[in-house]
Amino acid sequence: MRPSLKRLEGRNAIVTGGGNGIGRGCALRLASEGANVAIIDLDGEAVHAVCAEIEQLGVKAHAASGDCTNASIATDFVAQTEKANGPTDILINNVGQSAREKQGPFLTSEESTWRFVLEINLFTTMRFSRLVAPGMSERKHGRIINMSSESAFVGGAGSHDYAAAKMAIIGFTRSLARQLAQDAITVNAICPGVTRTRAIEKATASGHRDVVDRAMAEVLLGRIGEPEDIAAMAALLASEEGRFITGQSILVNGGRWMI
Repeated sequence: MRPSLKRLEGRNAIVTGGGNGIGRGCALRLASEGANVAIIDLDGEAVHAVCAEIEQLGVKAHAASGDCTNASIATDFVAQTEKANGPTDILINNVGQSAREKQGPFLTSEESTWRFVLEINLFTTMRFSRLVAPGMSERKHGRIINMSSESAFVGGAGSHDYAAAKMAIIGFTRSLARQLAQDAITVNAICPGVTRTRAIEKATASGHRDVVDRAMAEVLLGRIGEPEDIAAMAALLASEEGRFITGQSILVNGGRWMI
């Protein structure tokens, strides 16, 4: 049982893709540490369920169902969130996904799939960062946490678009960290390994269990990651205890890949 921490009292956080999996885990962890949390996700039912869980923790919650690849939806969500909860102190750019059922060899891949994967992973990260960073800069405080992936380093066969997008997030993280450090804003990337999410469940159900098993065989700690494992790192980076960490790419993967 983890200790009860209240490192984020009075802070306002946004978590994109916060309805399920890692996003949900991060939203609930930040709320448990005292932050007011706003989430956006395509899954409207999940969004409101998580919102109810957040409110049960005694903090303010704000939720929206929407497509983070739509610039106007993202802009409206941030504006409404800041009207409801106050200025954003913490941004977790979690929304993203692989090509999933369209994943396959590069030689038969299609440009439309590449564009979708880049848009939902990289461009949403840049878009939400652009929306909140000016306010953070004015207030001389902020935490931006971008969700990359172990895939950026592993570069698995068939994940050319996803690996490219996630490595691009690392480059963006490093550049933005250099630009915003003067305003006491930290910018970091978390790189999860194999984690228990709907994507893993779908991969197993669709006959790709062998891919999951091969990855699992390389995890030194011998188990699949849980969303709470990723959320714990996010909470650290979001807190004052993470104030001297910036520009970093932190693998949370049970030791499968090391840098």
